[in-house]
Amino acid sequence: MKKIEAVIKPFKLDEVKEALQELGVQGMTVLEAKGYGRQKGHTELYRGAEYVVDFLPKIKVEVVVDDGQLAGALEAIQNAARTGRIGDGKIFVSDITDVIRIRTGESGAQAI
Repeated sequence: MKKIEAVIKPFKLDEVKEALQELGVQGMTVLEAKGYGRQKGHTELYRGAEYVVDFLPKIKVEVVVDDGQLAGALEAIQNAARTGRIGDGKIFVSDITDVIRIRTGESGAQAI
């Protein structure tokens, strides 16, 4: 099992969600986040004063998939989240040793 953490632009969330649902990915956790990468923020004007916005709004999507779904899920996220501009985000993949469904006590792939 693998955990996919994708940091994406907020307006791409619905497209990523739909792409993963088409693959049969059952659940997802979505967190509002702030951060920066190579784009290093930008400057804005507010009431005549210029200030730097260091942390840009992002969305962090977390899903756990079976090893067989990994390649398809990664491709779906990349295609749905890509705008072609700087700041599109990153995808991180981690190994998951076990999953336990609290309600039933199921573990492993059945608990995903």
